[in-house]
Amino acid sequence: MSKKKIIPATGRVYIKTSYNNVIVSVTDDLGNVIAWSSAGKVGFKGGKKKNTPYAAQMVVSDCVKKVFDGGMKSVDVFVSGPGNGRDFAVRSVYENGMNILSVVDITPIPHNGCRPPKMRK
Repeated sequence: MSKKKIIPATGRVYIKTSYNNVIVSVTDDLGNVIAWSSAGKVGFKGGKKKNTPYAAQMVVSDCVKKVFDGGMKSVDVFVSGPGNGRDFAVRSVYENGMNILSVVDITPIPHNGCRPPKMRK
């Protein structure tokens, strides 16, 4: 017996873009992952191919279609990282039929950086 997941009507989409890859995960409001996808899973090989806006669109559409068919209609989008596909990924969430409630950038920013090394004696 396979246990079917119950997909809620609202959720969160986390988009992590790095210089080498794009990872998208869709969670419910509690943070339980419902669906995920990455550029490597979709079929892109190598860092130069995985870090393109087209790859970001394909990753988001692969991940969002799974939950959209299950009944999720509106999401909050959280974007993290410095990669190329950030805005194209958010645009692709909307183009796949999702209602976007908010877009938040959660990229970590150092306020003062690391402690410098001691002076040379």
